[in-house]
Amino acid sequence: MGKGKRRWPAAALAVLLLAAASAAAAQAYPNRAVRLVISFPPGGALDVVGRPVAQKLAEAFKQPVVVENRGGAGGTIGSEYVARQPADGHTLLLTAGTSHGTGSSFYPGLPYDPVKDFVPIAAAVEVVVTLAAHPGFAPASVRELIDYARAHPGKLSYGSSGIGSPMHLAGELLRETAGIDIVHVPYKGAGPAITDLLGGQIPLAFVSLASVMGHVKSGKLRAMAVVEAQRYKGMPEIPTIKETLPQYDMFTSWLGFFAPAGTPRDIVARINAEINRALADPELAAKLESAALVRLNTTPEQFAAMVHKELEIGARFARRLGVK
Repeated sequence: MGKGKRRWPAAALAVLLLAAASAAAAQAYPNRAVRLVISFPPGGALDVVGRPVAQKLAEAFKQPVVVENRGGAGGTIGSEYVARQPADGHTLLLTAGTSHGTGSSFYPGLPYDPVKDFVPIAAAVEVVVTLAAHPGFAPASVRELIDYARAHPGKLSYGSSGIGSPMHLAGELLRETAGIDIVHVPYKGAGPAITDLLGGQIPLAFVSLASVMGHVKSGKLRAMAVVEAQRYKGMPEIPTIKETLPQYDMFTSWLGFFAPAGTPRDIVARINAEINRALADPELAAKLESAALVRLNTTPEQFAAMVHKELEIGARFARRLGVK
């Protein structure tokens, strides 16, 4: 081999070319409109997060970011749709632990794998979950609710955003922990459940506090309790279920962004940075706090660990409660 000439081994050259292609793809991204699929119907906490973040992303990307609600089956319909899209960062998913954690244990025939078919991008917020009641529902506290349910077994129902959702699990844990017979009414998202709760078709619903905050403040609904271990600092007058049932042990509910599996790491890193930057915007941060959504700031790796934890918890709850 002559001096001044250097020949690269084929494997090393392939790695360099791949890295160059990845960097070029990230620099060119996005080269057209981006779609953000929200896996629940309009009106819930995901909209409170997704729509303003989409606007911030559009400003950063200098491309339109179109929000599309594809609700149903606890978020699995929208998730399946995104899983089948090209892995180029132009179709993103905002969903909850329902479809990428607990829900996978309650839907035995999922048409996607929540780990293998997606790349976690960023966890957006933790969601404060509340037990909301119609004003016409007589019991005014968790203790009175339990006494009422024991006196009327099988007559009391509660709504949730879908089977396997954290809201569903919150209700099943109340049923199990308190030893009461209450009936679960699953909906295709928080919006329809809240509509029926406002109309008095159901007396109770486990929903995000964010999605009913306005109705609670106006007196159209009552926030009977929150499921977290501590009272929500934004509305400290609302007690926790644990104050009545110390053995009640609920886990944290999150909302997060995903992309189809195979999306280049550089693109994932850029989207992660822009999402975290959007969530840190003072105006949006204040809006989230006022809506009972606790802002997060995670790397893709940290969010992946959260997803795995949720999967483990969901499997344990499914076995424990025997719910499908």
